[in-house]
Amino acid sequence: QVQLVESGGGLVQPGGSLRLSCAASGSIFSINNMAMGWYRQAPGKQRELVAQITSDGRTTYADFVKGRFTISRDNTRTPIYLQMNSLKPEDTAVYFCNGILFSRAYWGQGTQVTVSS
Repeated sequence: QVQLVESGGGLVQPGGSLRLSCAASGSIFSINNMAMGWYRQAPGKQRELVAQITSDGRTTYADFVKGRFTISRDNTRTPIYLQMNSLKPEDTAVYFCNGILFSRAYWGQGTQVTVSS
């Protein structure tokens, strides 16, 4: 069993930056071998993929964050990060950490990111 806990959200002005972290508990073998990612869900909208990173470090990004967000990982119990730069009001959402291992998905509780002046 793996549990994921996000942190780092908050209120930031347009153009600002935040760094989200996702801490994991459970089997370190499982954590290191999971494909992981960040999703977000804005009020009244469906949850959408922001960025993904495989266990060997390959990354994919949604078009709306390319060039602004960077996903990274290390083989610790804080396995993934999301560096968010040049934030826009439309980036306001709850951001969720996700991990997939052997077709099973794990989710964190989410962290609120609000971009507003």
